[in-house]
Order: sequence, then structure tokens, then C-alpha cells
Amino acid sequence: MSFALRVLGLGLLALLAAVPVATAADGWSVVPSGGGRPAFYAEGEPGAVLEDTVALLNPGERSVDVSLRADGGRITFADTRLALPPRTRTEVPFTVTVPEADGTAEIVARDSDGRTRRVALHLRATVPTVSALTVEHVAVSGDRITYELVNRGTTPLAPRLAVRADGLFGRVLDRPARTLPTELAPGQRLKLGEPWSGPALDSVEVRLTVTAAGGVRDTASASRTTWGGPWGVGVAGAVGVAAAGGALLVVRRRRRRRTEAAPESTCPEVELTGAVS
Repeated sequence: MSFALRVLGLGLLALLAAVPVATAADGWSVVPSGGGRPAFYAEGEPGAVLEDTVALLNPGERSVDVSLRADGGRITFADTRLALPPRTRTEVPFTVTVPEADGTAEIVARDSDGRTRRVALHLRATVPTVSALTVEHVAVSGDRITYELVNRGTTPLAPRLAVRADGLFGRVLDRPARTLPTELAPGQRLKLGEPWSGPALDSVEVRLTVTAAGGVRDTASASRTTWGGPWGVGVAGAVGVAAAGGALLVVRRRRRRRTEAAPESTCPEVELTGAVS
């Protein structure tokens, strides 16, 4: 190798040695504390506040000023502005509120030179399993029984319905429980109907019982008095006439008793004494 090439090589080495390590501060990083986690994972009921810790590592030779913020999600840090000394690990506690639905957020760290580091935070909302079903607004009209089913739980339900009706003279309908051809989603309200052919003349109480998996059960009822058809109208008229006739007979009897019990009217007698007035 010639003397000139040797000088050039030594000069290049000298220049490289003289250049400051510009990436010395680039070595800082942000990771979930504890090690072994590539990202944060949080799970809980919606609205629950969970705690964790983020670690900031500075293996470099000079201090680094870092600020923390959240991108998405409700995250609160114990401290948002930190000075990371050389060759240190700093841990910052934080809290996160579980959202109504699953989602992803990020913890973002930024140094004074504008360099950023990000670590993902995956959020899972776990809704407790609750089975609840109600039957409401039961009504009997014409040849239909109408009602509403409401899924007040957090799981889909396949309802079963039983119908029973009792009148003045005993049971008039006993329809055993059967699975309805519908599935109710959580929070869903559904209007349904059942055929009805009750007696023409009766006072009936119709009771609906709804059940579903998980021990779900609810009942509701409605009353109806019917005078159905021409025959019922005739009977109603006859009953009305009989009632009116009975009332008139009672009134007449009361008047007769009052007349018999009343005393006879008498005129005062004048005593004759012969006195001259």
C-alpha cells in the first residue's frame, strides 16, 4: 500500500472518531414493565379502571427528556414529563379505563428532538353474562292475545311461552309451553300475538308465562269480561231486565211497608163546657 493511501485511510479513521455519536440518544425505548410483553393487554368490565406500568430505558451516555401521552383510550399517567438519566430504567405507573367495546390504544413517548416511541395497548371489554326476560302489556281483544317480550339481559334468548286462562266456572284454556320461532337479542323488544277463542259469556283472566335458558321466568296477565255474540247480548239484556224488575219490586214493597206503618190522621176534640166566650 502506498504512503498516500495510508495517509488517506488514517485520515478517514480520524474523521470517524471525531464525529460525535449522533445516535447515542436514539437508543432509548418504551416497553411494558416486567419484561417479555411486546404490548399491553387490559381486560375488564366496561368502566373498570385498571393499573399497569410502562418502562422507559435509556442505555445511552447522556440524559434524555421525554414526554408521555396516550393516543386513543382513557389513560392517565403518574407523570408525563421525565428526564431519563444515562444508563437507567424509569418506570411510570398509569391507569386505563376499559371502554364499552374492544379497542386499541397507544402509549406515545417523545423526546426533545422530536423522536417518538410507541407501544400498543389492547383493550378488551368483558360483559358479565346476565339472562333476563320479561313479558309485558298483555291484552285480550277480539280473537287475539297480544303481548310484548323484552330481553333485559346480556345474552341472546330463545323464549318459551305457556298460556292459561281461568274463568268463573273453571279453566277455559291451558296451552303448554312451547318454544317461540324467534330469538331475542340483548335489549330487544318484540310484539307478538296468540290466537284466542274464549267463552261467549264469562269473566276470564289470561295468564302468560315466559321462560328461557338460565332459569329465566316471568308472568303477566290480563282480565276480560265477554258477552259475546247475539246470544250473549240476549242474555245480558235478560239479566238487565231481571235486575231492573227486581229493583222495582223492592221499591214497591218498601213503599207498601211505609204506608202500612204510617198512623191515621186525627182531628183534635173540643170539650163542651157551656161557657160563653
